[in-house]
Amino acid sequence: MRIEGEGKLLRIFIGESDHHEGVPLHEAIVRLARARGIAGATVLRGLEGFGANSLIHTTKVLRLSQDLPLVIEIVDREERITAILPELDAMVNEGLITLEKVHIIKYRRRD
Repeated sequence: MRIEGEGKLLRIFIGESDHHEGVPLHEAIVRLARARGIAGATVLRGLEGFGANSLIHTTKVLRLSQDLPLVIEIVDREERITAILPELDAMVNEGLITLEKVHIIKYRRRD
């Protein structure tokens, strides 16, 4: 698969302890993206952050959190990203989903 040109970057901000149907939510989202043929997805683990409830989640020793922030980034063509948004909306009960325009310089797999 080759992708170049205009695309969309989908970012999903959730907590490490979030689940969907008994599976960690980040795993469920990555598997959904793969099943729908999305170009790729990456899960990033944050060292510290807070969300709508304003509770600080951190890796600091004195305030060891079991719910660190996670960001899932997914990039693909606009139509492919748009197609999975309804499913993601149903899966993410608490968090933030953003969408922005990106210019894809190069996306190629090894042959």
